[in-house]
Amino acid sequence: MTNYSNKSIVLASRPVGEPVADNFRLETTDIGGLEEGQVLIKTLYLSLDPYMRGRMSEAKSYADPVAIGEVMAGETAGVVVESKSDLYAVGDHVCSRSGWQEYFVSDAKDPMTYKVDADLVPLSAYLGVCGMPGRTAYFGLQSEGKPKAGETLVVSAASGAVGSVVGQIGKKLGLHVVGVAGGEKKCAYVKDELGFDEVVDYKSDDLDAALAAACPNGIDIYFESVGGAVSEAVAKQLNPGSRVPICGFISNYNTRDITTARTPFHIFGELETPPAHKFFLVFDYMNEYAEANKALTDWVTSGELKYQETIVDGLERAPEYFSWLFSGKNFGKLVVKVADQ
Repeated sequence: MTNYSNKSIVLASRPVGEPVADNFRLETTDIGGLEEGQVLIKTLYLSLDPYMRGRMSEAKSYADPVAIGEVMAGETAGVVVESKSDLYAVGDHVCSRSGWQEYFVSDAKDPMTYKVDADLVPLSAYLGVCGMPGRTAYFGLQSEGKPKAGETLVVSAASGAVGSVVGQIGKKLGLHVVGVAGGEKKCAYVKDELGFDEVVDYKSDDLDAALAAACPNGIDIYFESVGGAVSEAVAKQLNPGSRVPICGFISNYNTRDITTARTPFHIFGELETPPAHKFFLVFDYMNEYAEANKALTDWVTSGELKYQETIVDGLERAPEYFSWLFSGKNFGKLVVKVADQ
């Protein structure tokens, strides 16, 4: 086996508020030999996603926090460079939960490590539209949102990795789709490129008035990713029997004490007739991933499903790039190119 030097970014300290450079540390270690049934994966692309902020905190959550000194968690797409398994050959492209590092030793039977076809769609797309964000949209809207043709769907963070897919699937299902995005460029993309029926600019529009105009029949489904003022405005226009799948609420993620934050659970739970609302995990649908993966990939290759990526360079700068998720600097899925094949 070839000796590999592995750079990784570990969590150095717990962030208080928005993460800063001192919360992370770059380390270099050597990769040892493989055992039978293992594969060595070279990371080519790293996905950066809002949920990672929660993994940096000790607050109780659906997943254990990343330990101090541990490699930051995250999904990656890469290539097999060494294999001691009949399931994988050198040169296979794979996705895995390797975290923020250059190389990863995976058990070949790990369900979170799986082959992908980079000839069908670009490898980076398996971290976005054809990956975890796409699956989140696919199951969140259809299984949690329970849409019926003719209903009105409002999508927050509509130009983002999840929201953009939610809205496009909504259109395929015959919904009246309204996106909420920030700034003229993103709003134009949502309306003109993705084909949403209406778009509301949360940065410049009067949210209450704009949503009322865009949703003349009220709101039946709200796909929640943001929280805050957008959720407050949506809550006023929800119809009886409405559903609110909660994917996340990024506006609260850097609150110094999340227990004091006004979250979507407060906003929707205090309504006289609360909508059906709950936080859902895409991992709950793991047994159905193959179905979603095939549908999403087919739609992308046929041109039915469009997507936008912001691809940036350099593992060392991942902490800096991560902050873009909270300022809206990225456009679409944020992916770090770690290495060339």
